[in-house]
Amino acid sequence: MPLNEKKRQLIQKSRIVSFATWHDRYPTAVIELFQVADDERRYLTDEDLTQIETLAPQAAASLLVARSLRDQVSAIVDDARGSVLKTFPDITQPGGGLYPAERADACWRDFWHFLRCVTYGIAGQRSDYTSAEGLSYLQLLYQELQVPLDAMVVGLVGLKQASLRRLDSDTSDLESCFDHLITQLKQFSPMR
Repeated sequence: MPLNEKKRQLIQKSRIVSFATWHDRYPTAVIELFQVADDERRYLTDEDLTQIETLAPQAAASLLVARSLRDQVSAIVDDARGSVLKTFPDITQPGGGLYPAERADACWRDFWHFLRCVTYGIAGQRSDYTSAEGLSYLQLLYQELQVPLDAMVVGLVGLKQASLRRLDSDTSDLESCFDHLITQLKQFSPMR
């Protein structure tokens, strides 16, 4: 499915992370590390995590959780994909919301990015890591692409459950960060 200019613009504007409210807890240097990672659409590197811990030692335990999730991203996304396919067995078949294969691949990529964004919230111990403006553009993009929102929510819940199964530590930051994003997607209006 080729992307027209409108869809390309929506993709660029649908950046769902914002660190605007983090200045009360973190110095600018820490926020810049998060921002660079988000600008590059990547997970925090070991070097990023070490620098953040040096500048914000109170985040050490949460940084370990973010690292653990980053290191297990493929398995976590695979589990979430399995949740979607189990709940919607025909979704990747002709007539399904994730057909053809390129649509399904885009969905699984979104799961990878959703987990990336959640790890920022966990690492920063902030469940208010989303941008209302970015989420509104994501909603418009999903409407334009006719993304099956019910499947995306199932996928986010699957990401949360798969992440929880892989952690031995305190999961309160993880749960609040996932719950925040799940709530935001549930508020997206159905397709017109």
